[in-house]
Amino acid sequence: MGSAEEKSALNEAVSGIPYFTPRHTNSPGSAIGLKDSTPTLFSPLKIRDAVLRNRIVVAPMCQYSTAHEGPDIGALTDYHVATLGHYALKGASVVFIEATGVQPNGRISPNCPGIWSDAQIPSVQRVADFIKSQGGLCAIQLAHAGRKSSTTAPWISKKLGNLSTRADTDVGGWPDNVIGPMGGEEEAWDYVPGKGAKGYWPPRAASTEDVKEMIKAFADAAKRSVKAGVDIIEIHGAHGYLVHQFLSPITNRRTDEYGGSFEGRTKFLRDIVVAIREVIPKGMPLWVRLSSTEWLEETDIGKELGTWDLESTIKLAKILPGLGVDLLDCSSGGNHPKQRLNPFETKNYQTDMAGRIRQETKAEGLNLFVGAVGLITEAEQAKDIVEASRTIGEEAAIAAKITDAKDGKEPMADVVLVARQFMREPEWVLRVAHKLDVDVAWPNQFLRVRF
Repeated sequence: MGSAEEKSALNEAVSGIPYFTPRHTNSPGSAIGLKDSTPTLFSPLKIRDAVLRNRIVVAPMCQYSTAHEGPDIGALTDYHVATLGHYALKGASVVFIEATGVQPNGRISPNCPGIWSDAQIPSVQRVADFIKSQGGLCAIQLAHAGRKSSTTAPWISKKLGNLSTRADTDVGGWPDNVIGPMGGEEEAWDYVPGKGAKGYWPPRAASTEDVKEMIKAFADAAKRSVKAGVDIIEIHGAHGYLVHQFLSPITNRRTDEYGGSFEGRTKFLRDIVVAIREVIPKGMPLWVRLSSTEWLEETDIGKELGTWDLESTIKLAKILPGLGVDLLDCSSGGNHPKQRLNPFETKNYQTDMAGRIRQETKAEGLNLFVGAVGLITEAEQAKDIVEASRTIGEEAAIAAKITDAKDGKEPMADVVLVARQFMREPEWVLRVAHKLDVDVAWPNQFLRVRF
Protein backbone atom coordinates (compact mmCIF):
# COMPACT_ATOMS: atom_id res chain seq x y z
CA MET A 1 0.00 0.00 0.00
CA GLY A 2 2.99 2.32 0.48
CA SER A 3 4.10 4.41 3.43
CA ALA A 4 2.45 7.63 4.54
CA GLU A 5 5.39 9.53 3.07
CA GLU A 6 4.98 7.80 -0.29
CA LYS A 7 1.25 8.51 -0.34
CA SER A 8 1.87 12.12 0.55
CA ALA A 9 4.40 12.44 -2.26
CA LEU A 10 1.79 11.17 -4.71
CA ASN A 11 -0.40 14.13 -3.74
CA GLU A 12 2.27 16.82 -3.93
CA ALA A 13 1.17 20.35 -3.06
CA VAL A 14 1.89 23.39 -5.19
CA SER A 15 4.46 25.42 -3.30
CA GLY A 16 4.53 29.15 -2.78
CA ILE A 17 0.86 29.76 -2.03
CA PRO A 18 -0.77 30.00 1.43
CA TYR A 19 -3.20 27.10 0.95
CA PHE A 20 -3.17 23.54 -0.32
CA THR A 21 -3.87 22.77 -3.95
CA PRO A 22 -2.50 19.61 -5.55
CA ARG A 23 0.12 19.78 -8.24
CA HIS A 24 -1.33 18.26 -11.41
CA THR A 25 0.29 15.12 -12.78
CA ASN A 26 0.53 16.92 -16.12
CA SER A 27 -0.26 20.56 -16.78
CA PRO A 28 -3.92 20.74 -17.94
CA GLY A 29 -4.28 21.56 -21.61
CA SER A 30 -0.79 20.37 -22.51
CA ALA A 31 -0.41 17.64 -25.11
CA ILE A 32 0.66 14.27 -23.78
CA GLY A 33 3.38 12.79 -25.93
CA LEU A 34 3.94 15.40 -28.63
CA LYS A 35 3.98 13.91 -32.13
CA ASP A 36 4.63 15.26 -35.60
CA SER A 37 0.89 15.01 -36.13
CA THR A 38 0.07 17.14 -33.06
CA PRO A 39 -1.50 20.42 -34.23
CA THR A 40 0.68 23.45 -33.59
CA LEU A 41 -2.26 24.76 -31.57
CA PHE A 42 -1.27 22.27 -28.88
CA SER A 43 2.49 22.60 -29.09
CA PRO A 44 4.38 24.69 -26.50
CA LEU A 45 5.63 28.15 -27.39
CA LYS A 46 8.56 29.90 -25.68
CA ILE A 47 8.52 33.70 -25.58
CA ARG A 48 11.57 34.96 -23.70
CA ASP A 49 11.48 33.01 -20.41
CA ALA A 50 7.75 32.22 -20.55
CA VAL A 51 6.61 28.87 -21.94
CA LEU A 52 3.00 28.58 -23.12
CA ARG A 53 1.66 25.03 -22.74
CA ASN A 54 -0.47 25.51 -25.86
CA ARG A 55 -1.32 28.38 -28.22
CA ILE A 56 -4.73 29.28 -26.75
CA VAL A 57 -4.93 32.51 -24.74
CA VAL A 58 -7.85 33.88 -22.75
CA ALA A 59 -8.13 37.46 -23.99
CA PRO A 60 -8.81 40.34 -21.56
CA MET A 61 -12.53 40.72 -20.85
CA CYS A 62 -13.97 43.66 -18.92
CA GLN A 63 -16.07 42.46 -15.99
CA TYR A 64 -16.90 45.74 -14.15
CA SER A 65 -16.65 43.92 -10.83
CA THR A 66 -14.37 45.87 -8.49
CA ALA A 67 -15.22 48.40 -5.79
CA HIS A 68 -15.54 52.00 -6.98
CA GLU A 69 -14.68 53.53 -3.62
CA GLY A 70 -13.13 52.77 -0.25
CA PRO A 71 -9.90 50.96 0.65
CA ASP A 72 -10.49 48.20 -1.94
CA ILE A 73 -11.08 50.54 -4.88
CA GLY A 74 -9.91 48.90 -8.11
CA ALA A 75 -8.77 45.72 -6.35
CA LEU A 76 -9.52 42.30 -7.81
CA THR A 77 -11.84 40.08 -5.76
CA ASP A 78 -12.86 36.45 -5.24
CA TYR A 79 -14.92 36.84 -8.43
CA HIS A 80 -11.73 37.22 -10.44
CA VAL A 81 -10.08 34.24 -8.74
CA ALA A 82 -13.14 32.12 -9.52
CA THR A 83 -13.50 33.14 -13.18
CA LEU A 84 -9.90 33.62 -14.30
CA GLY A 85 -8.67 30.75 -12.19
CA HIS A 86 -11.12 28.35 -13.79
CA TYR A 87 -9.86 29.13 -17.29
CA ALA A 88 -6.36 28.19 -16.15
CA LEU A 89 -7.63 25.05 -14.43
CA LYS A 90 -9.23 23.95 -17.69
CA GLY A 91 -6.09 24.33 -19.77
CA ALA A 92 -5.71 27.84 -21.21
CA SER A 93 -2.02 28.62 -21.60
CA VAL A 94 -2.27 32.32 -20.74
CA VAL A 95 -5.08 33.97 -18.80
CA PHE A 96 -5.37 37.75 -19.00
CA ILE A 97 -6.50 40.03 -16.23
CA GLU A 98 -8.78 42.52 -17.95
CA ALA A 99 -7.89 46.11 -18.90
CA THR A 100 -6.39 47.50 -15.71
CA GLY A 101 -6.12 51.24 -15.17
CA VAL A 102 -2.65 52.68 -14.67
CA GLN A 103 -4.27 55.81 -13.23
CA PRO A 104 -7.60 56.25 -11.43
CA ASN A 105 -9.03 58.15 -14.41
CA GLY A 106 -7.68 55.50 -16.78
CA ARG A 107 -10.43 53.03 -15.96
CA ILE A 108 -13.28 52.52 -18.40
CA SER A 109 -15.75 52.55 -15.52
CA PRO A 110 -15.55 53.17 -11.77
CA ASN A 111 -15.92 49.38 -11.33
CA CYS A 112 -12.92 48.45 -13.47
CA PRO A 113 -9.67 47.26 -11.83
CA GLY A 114 -6.57 49.35 -11.30
CA ILE A 115 -2.89 48.95 -10.56
CA TRP A 116 -2.04 52.58 -9.81
CA SER A 117 -1.42 51.88 -6.13
CA ASP A 118 0.72 49.45 -4.13
CA ALA A 119 -2.45 48.65 -2.18
CA GLN A 120 -3.78 46.85 -5.28
CA ILE A 121 -0.78 44.51 -5.61
CA PRO A 122 -2.04 41.79 -3.19
CA SER A 123 -5.29 41.28 -5.09
CA VAL A 124 -3.43 40.84 -8.37
CA GLN A 125 -0.97 38.49 -6.69
CA ARG A 126 -3.79 36.33 -5.38
CA VAL A 127 -5.19 35.88 -8.89
CA ALA A 128 -1.74 35.32 -10.38
CA ASP A 129 -0.86 32.74 -7.73
CA PHE A 130 -3.90 30.63 -8.49
CA ILE A 131 -3.54 30.81 -12.27
CA LYS A 132 0.09 29.75 -11.99
CA SER A 133 -0.73 26.97 -9.53
CA GLN A 134 -2.83 25.40 -12.30
CA GLY A 135 0.03 25.49 -14.79
CA GLY A 136 -1.07 28.61 -16.63
CA LEU A 137 0.64 31.94 -17.15
CA CYS A 138 -0.92 35.08 -15.73
CA ALA A 139 -0.95 38.17 -17.94
CA ILE A 140 -2.23 41.66 -17.27
CA GLN A 141 -3.38 44.26 -19.76
CA LEU A 142 -2.25 47.73 -18.69
CA ALA A 143 -4.62 50.36 -19.96
CA HIS A 144 -5.81 53.93 -19.96
CA ALA A 145 -9.26 54.57 -21.39
CA GLY A 146 -8.66 58.24 -22.20
CA ARG A 147 -11.76 59.92 -23.61
CA LYS A 148 -13.74 56.68 -23.27
CA SER A 149 -13.40 56.64 -19.47
CA SER A 150 -15.90 57.36 -16.68
CA THR A 151 -18.77 55.32 -18.13
CA THR A 152 -21.03 52.84 -16.36
CA ALA A 153 -21.17 49.06 -16.69
CA PRO A 154 -22.89 47.99 -19.94
CA TRP A 155 -25.78 46.27 -18.18
CA ILE A 156 -26.69 49.63 -16.60
CA SER A 157 -26.74 51.27 -20.03
CA LYS A 158 -28.87 48.43 -21.35
CA LYS A 159 -31.42 48.93 -18.57
CA LEU A 160 -31.52 52.64 -19.42
CA GLY A 161 -31.82 51.98 -23.15
CA ASN A 162 -28.43 53.56 -23.92
CA LEU A 163 -25.41 52.36 -25.86
CA SER A 164 -23.26 54.04 -23.24
CA THR A 165 -23.98 55.98 -20.04
CA ARG A 166 -21.79 58.55 -18.37
CA ALA A 167 -20.64 57.79 -14.83
CA ASP A 168 -21.02 60.90 -12.68
CA THR A 169 -19.42 61.56 -9.31
CA ASP A 170 -22.37 60.02 -7.44
CA VAL A 171 -21.31 56.56 -8.72
CA GLY A 172 -17.57 57.15 -8.53
CA GLY A 173 -17.03 58.78 -11.92
CA TRP A 174 -14.63 61.62 -12.77
CA PRO A 175 -16.40 63.85 -15.32
CA ASP A 176 -13.90 66.69 -14.82
CA ASN A 177 -10.85 64.50 -15.30
CA VAL A 178 -11.59 62.61 -18.51
CA ILE A 179 -8.47 63.15 -20.61
CA GLY A 180 -7.48 62.69 -24.23
CA PRO A 181 -5.02 63.86 -26.86
CA MET A 182 -7.52 66.62 -27.75
CA GLY A 183 -10.06 68.48 -25.64
CA GLY A 184 -13.54 69.91 -25.91
CA GLU A 185 -17.09 68.67 -26.36
CA GLU A 186 -16.55 67.89 -30.04
CA GLU A 187 -13.83 65.42 -28.98
CA ALA A 188 -16.24 63.26 -26.97
CA TRP A 189 -16.43 59.76 -28.47
CA ASP A 190 -20.10 60.01 -29.46
CA TYR A 191 -20.23 63.71 -30.36
CA VAL A 192 -22.72 64.56 -33.12
CA PRO A 193 -22.68 68.05 -34.62
CA GLY A 194 -25.76 69.95 -33.49
CA LYS A 195 -26.65 67.33 -30.89
CA GLY A 196 -23.56 67.14 -28.70
CA ALA A 197 -22.52 64.02 -26.78
CA LYS A 198 -24.61 61.89 -24.44
CA GLY A 199 -22.90 58.63 -23.53
CA TYR A 200 -19.35 59.92 -23.03
CA TRP A 201 -17.88 62.92 -21.23
CA PRO A 202 -16.03 65.64 -23.15
CA PRO A 203 -12.30 65.17 -22.50
CA ARG A 204 -9.77 67.78 -21.54
CA ALA A 205 -6.62 67.95 -23.64
CA ALA A 206 -3.59 66.34 -22.04
CA SER A 207 -0.67 68.71 -21.60
CA THR A 208 2.79 67.52 -22.57
CA GLU A 209 3.47 67.14 -18.84
CA ASP A 210 0.30 65.04 -18.49
CA VAL A 211 1.59 62.77 -21.24
CA LYS A 212 4.94 62.31 -19.49
CA GLU A 213 3.11 61.48 -16.24
CA MET A 214 0.96 58.89 -18.01
CA ILE A 215 4.03 57.22 -19.51
CA LYS A 216 5.51 57.00 -16.01
CA ALA A 217 2.19 55.62 -14.73
CA PHE A 218 2.41 52.75 -17.24
CA ALA A 219 5.95 51.97 -16.09
CA ASP A 220 4.99 52.14 -12.40
CA ALA A 221 2.02 49.84 -13.07
CA ALA A 222 4.37 47.40 -14.80
CA LYS A 223 6.66 47.37 -11.75
CA ARG A 224 3.69 46.61 -9.49
CA SER A 225 2.61 43.84 -11.84
CA VAL A 226 6.04 42.24 -11.57
CA LYS A 227 5.82 42.42 -7.77
CA ALA A 228 2.42 40.73 -7.99
CA GLY A 229 3.89 37.77 -9.86
CA VAL A 230 2.43 38.45 -13.29
CA ASP A 231 4.18 36.56 -16.11
CA ILE A 232 3.28 38.68 -19.16
CA ILE A 233 2.44 42.36 -19.60
CA GLU A 234 0.37 43.76 -22.45
CA ILE A 235 -0.09 47.43 -23.36
CA HIS A 236 -3.63 48.16 -24.52
CA GLY A 237 -3.33 50.21 -27.69
CA ALA A 238 -6.61 49.25 -29.33
CA HIS A 239 -10.37 49.84 -29.31
CA GLY A 240 -10.31 53.62 -29.14
CA TYR A 241 -8.66 53.87 -25.74
CA LEU A 242 -5.92 56.38 -24.96
CA VAL A 243 -2.96 54.84 -26.81
CA HIS A 244 -5.15 54.30 -29.86
CA GLN A 245 -6.40 57.88 -29.56
CA PHE A 246 -2.80 59.09 -29.82
CA LEU A 247 -2.07 56.85 -32.82
CA SER A 248 -4.97 58.08 -34.93
CA PRO A 249 -4.89 61.36 -36.88
CA ILE A 250 -8.63 61.54 -36.30
CA THR A 251 -8.25 61.87 -32.53
CA ASN A 252 -4.72 63.30 -32.40
CA ARG A 253 -4.18 66.66 -34.07
CA ARG A 254 -1.68 67.83 -31.47
CA THR A 255 1.16 70.19 -32.38
CA ASP A 256 3.67 69.07 -29.74
CA GLU A 257 6.09 66.13 -29.95
CA TYR A 258 3.22 63.67 -29.43
CA GLY A 259 1.18 64.67 -32.47
CA GLY A 260 1.29 65.46 -36.16
CA SER A 261 3.35 62.97 -38.14
CA PHE A 262 3.37 59.19 -37.83
CA GLU A 263 6.50 59.52 -35.69
CA GLY A 264 4.80 62.03 -33.39
CA ARG A 265 1.55 60.10 -33.06
CA THR A 266 3.35 56.84 -32.29
CA LYS A 267 5.76 58.43 -29.80
CA PHE A 268 3.37 57.96 -26.84
CA LEU A 269 3.24 54.21 -27.39
CA ARG A 270 6.93 53.95 -28.20
CA ASP A 271 7.84 55.83 -25.03
CA ILE A 272 5.55 53.57 -22.96
CA VAL A 273 7.19 50.47 -24.43
CA VAL A 274 10.69 51.75 -23.63
CA ALA A 275 9.67 52.83 -20.11
CA ILE A 276 8.13 49.44 -19.32
CA ARG A 277 10.95 47.42 -20.86
CA GLU A 278 13.41 49.27 -18.61
CA VAL A 279 11.64 48.24 -15.38
CA ILE A 280 10.61 44.64 -16.04
CA PRO A 281 12.86 41.55 -16.12
CA LYS A 282 14.63 40.82 -19.39
CA GLY A 283 12.94 37.43 -19.48
CA MET A 284 9.40 38.81 -19.17
CA PRO A 285 7.41 38.99 -22.43
CA LEU A 286 5.91 42.35 -23.41
CA TRP A 287 2.90 42.34 -25.72
CA VAL A 288 1.00 45.16 -27.42
CA ARG A 289 -2.62 45.07 -28.54
CA LEU A 290 -3.46 47.31 -31.51
CA SER A 291 -6.51 47.98 -33.62
CA SER A 292 -5.01 46.97 -36.95
CA THR A 293 -7.46 49.30 -38.64
CA GLU A 294 -10.07 51.77 -37.48
CA TRP A 295 -12.40 50.88 -40.37
CA LEU A 296 -12.62 54.57 -41.24
CA GLU A 297 -10.84 54.60 -44.59
CA GLU A 298 -14.09 54.90 -46.53
CA THR A 299 -15.73 57.50 -44.26
CA ASP A 300 -15.85 61.26 -44.77
CA ILE A 301 -13.88 61.90 -41.59
CA GLY A 302 -11.26 59.36 -42.56
CA LYS A 303 -10.82 60.90 -45.99
CA GLU A 304 -10.60 64.37 -44.46
CA LEU A 305 -8.18 63.74 -41.60
CA GLY A 306 -6.53 60.46 -42.47
CA THR A 307 -6.89 57.35 -40.36
CA TRP A 308 -5.06 54.54 -38.61
CA ASP A 309 -5.15 51.63 -41.05
CA LEU A 310 -3.48 48.30 -41.71
CA GLU A 311 -0.53 49.91 -43.45
CA SER A 312 0.04 52.11 -40.39
CA THR A 313 -0.02 49.03 -38.17
CA ILE A 314 2.47 47.20 -40.37
CA LYS A 315 4.80 50.20 -40.29
CA LEU A 316 4.62 50.33 -36.49
CA ALA A 317 4.92 46.54 -36.18
CA LYS A 318 8.31 46.73 -37.86
CA ILE A 319 9.51 49.20 -35.21
CA LEU A 320 8.22 47.47 -32.08
CA PRO A 321 10.60 44.46 -31.91
CA GLY A 322 13.58 46.80 -31.74
CA LEU A 323 12.03 48.45 -28.69
CA GLY A 324 11.50 45.17 -26.87
CA VAL A 325 7.98 44.08 -27.87
CA ASP A 326 7.60 40.33 -28.30
CA LEU A 327 4.04 39.85 -29.57
CA LEU A 328 1.52 41.98 -31.42
CA ASP A 329 -2.09 41.22 -30.53
CA CYS A 330 -4.15 42.23 -33.56
CA SER A 331 -7.68 43.51 -33.04
CA SER A 332 -9.57 46.33 -34.80
CA GLY A 333 -11.97 49.24 -34.52
CA GLY A 334 -13.36 51.20 -31.62
CA ASN A 335 -12.04 54.72 -32.11
CA HIS A 336 -15.05 56.34 -33.77
CA PRO A 337 -18.77 55.57 -34.07
CA LYS A 338 -18.67 56.07 -37.85
CA GLN A 339 -16.43 53.04 -38.38
CA ARG A 340 -17.48 51.05 -41.42
CA LEU A 341 -16.53 47.41 -41.68
CA ASN A 342 -16.16 45.50 -44.90
CA PRO A 343 -19.23 43.22 -44.96
CA PHE A 344 -17.34 40.68 -47.05
CA GLU A 345 -14.80 40.14 -44.25
CA THR A 346 -17.10 39.33 -41.37
CA LYS A 347 -15.82 35.84 -40.57
CA ASN A 348 -12.06 36.27 -40.68
CA TYR A 349 -11.63 40.02 -40.92
CA GLN A 350 -9.05 40.19 -38.11
CA THR A 351 -7.20 36.93 -38.64
CA ASP A 352 -6.46 37.91 -42.23
CA MET A 353 -4.93 41.16 -41.03
CA ALA A 354 -2.89 39.31 -38.42
CA GLY A 355 -1.61 37.04 -41.19
CA ARG A 356 -0.58 40.00 -43.32
CA ILE A 357 1.28 41.62 -40.41
CA ARG A 358 3.05 38.37 -39.58
CA GLN A 359 4.04 37.86 -43.22
CA GLU A 360 5.43 41.40 -43.55
CA THR A 361 7.48 41.30 -40.35
CA LYS A 362 8.84 37.81 -40.99
CA ALA A 363 9.91 38.88 -44.48
CA GLU A 364 12.22 41.43 -42.87
CA GLY A 365 13.63 38.91 -40.41
CA LEU A 366 11.97 40.54 -37.40
CA ASN A 367 11.35 38.50 -34.28
CA LEU A 368 7.74 39.39 -33.54
CA PHE A 369 5.08 36.88 -32.62
CA VAL A 370 1.53 37.64 -33.75
CA GLY A 371 -1.74 36.93 -31.99
CA ALA A 372 -5.08 36.64 -33.79
CA VAL A 373 -8.15 37.98 -32.00
CA GLY A 374 -11.73 37.60 -33.12
CA LEU A 375 -11.54 33.87 -33.83
CA ILE A 376 -14.90 33.15 -32.23
CA THR A 377 -17.21 36.04 -31.47
CA GLU A 378 -14.86 38.81 -30.37
CA ALA A 379 -16.04 41.93 -32.16
CA GLU A 380 -16.38 44.54 -29.42
CA GLN A 381 -16.79 47.61 -31.60
CA ALA A 382 -17.91 45.80 -34.74
CA LYS A 383 -21.66 46.24 -34.42
CA ASP A 384 -22.16 45.56 -38.11
CA ILE A 385 -20.65 42.10 -37.92
CA VAL A 386 -23.13 39.28 -38.09
CA GLU A 387 -21.82 36.57 -35.81
CA ALA A 388 -21.89 33.22 -37.58
CA SER A 389 -22.98 30.26 -35.52
CA ARG A 390 -20.36 27.53 -35.57
CA THR A 391 -20.00 24.20 -33.87
CA ILE A 392 -17.16 23.36 -31.50
CA GLY A 393 -15.70 21.14 -34.19
CA GLU A 394 -15.66 23.96 -36.73
CA GLU A 395 -14.09 26.35 -34.21
CA ALA A 396 -11.45 23.79 -33.31
CA ALA A 397 -10.51 23.27 -36.94
CA ILE A 398 -10.32 27.03 -37.57
CA ALA A 399 -8.14 27.59 -34.51
CA ALA A 400 -5.78 24.83 -35.60
CA LYS A 401 -5.57 26.15 -39.15
CA ILE A 402 -4.69 29.67 -37.99
CA THR A 403 -1.64 28.50 -36.04
CA ASP A 404 -0.65 25.33 -37.91
CA ALA A 405 2.20 25.53 -40.44
CA LYS A 406 2.59 21.78 -40.89
CA ASP A 407 0.92 21.76 -44.29
CA GLY A 408 3.79 23.75 -45.76
CA LYS A 409 1.99 27.08 -45.54
CA GLU A 410 2.79 29.91 -43.17
CA PRO A 411 0.29 30.26 -40.31
CA MET A 412 -1.66 33.48 -39.88
CA ALA A 413 -0.70 33.77 -36.23
CA ASP A 414 1.38 32.21 -33.50
CA VAL A 415 -1.37 32.25 -30.86
CA VAL A 416 -5.13 32.70 -30.83
CA LEU A 417 -6.80 34.91 -28.25
CA VAL A 418 -10.34 33.89 -27.39
CA ALA A 419 -12.70 35.85 -25.18
CA ARG A 420 -16.44 35.34 -25.07
CA GLN A 421 -16.39 31.66 -25.86
CA PHE A 422 -14.54 31.07 -22.61
CA MET A 423 -17.35 32.76 -20.73
CA ARG A 424 -19.76 30.32 -22.35
CA GLU A 425 -17.46 27.31 -22.00
CA PRO A 426 -14.57 27.58 -19.52
CA GLU A 427 -13.52 24.09 -20.66
CA TRP A 428 -13.17 25.22 -24.30
CA VAL A 429 -9.50 24.15 -24.52
CA LEU A 430 -10.37 20.60 -23.48
CA ARG A 431 -13.27 20.43 -25.93
CA VAL A 432 -11.11 21.69 -28.79
CA ALA A 433 -8.48 19.07 -28.00
CA HIS A 434 -11.14 16.37 -27.99
CA LYS A 435 -12.52 17.47 -31.36
CA LEU A 436 -9.02 17.56 -32.84
CA ASP A 437 -8.26 14.13 -31.36
CA VAL A 438 -5.37 15.49 -29.32
CA ASP A 439 -4.58 13.73 -26.05
CA VAL A 440 -4.16 16.51 -23.52
CA ALA A 441 -3.85 16.50 -19.75
CA TRP A 442 -6.86 17.23 -17.58
CA PRO A 443 -6.88 18.58 -14.02
CA ASN A 444 -6.40 15.81 -11.46
CA GLN A 445 -9.75 16.62 -9.88
CA PHE A 446 -11.60 16.15 -13.20
CA LEU A 447 -9.95 12.99 -14.49
CA ARG A 448 -12.99 10.82 -13.76
CA VAL A 449 -15.14 12.85 -16.18
CA ARG A 450 -12.51 13.14 -18.91
CA PHE A 451 -13.75 12.87 -22.50
